[in-house]
Amino acid sequence: MIKRFVQEEEGQTLVEYGLLVSLIALVVIAVLTVLGRKVQTVFNTATNSLTTATG
Repeated sequence: MIKRFVQEEEGQTLVEYGLLVSLIALVVIAVLTVLGRKVQTVFNTATNSLTTATG
């Protein structure tokens, strides 16, 4: 029974895939947060420029 448990790798690969997916998710969230702020700044600048030009 212990021998079969040690040889069985399906649970290990499932955990590894889970860790990999969560790491990728964290990186994506971080990138979107940084880019989101930069995009918001660009749109705010454009809005302010249009408001000033039309006002």
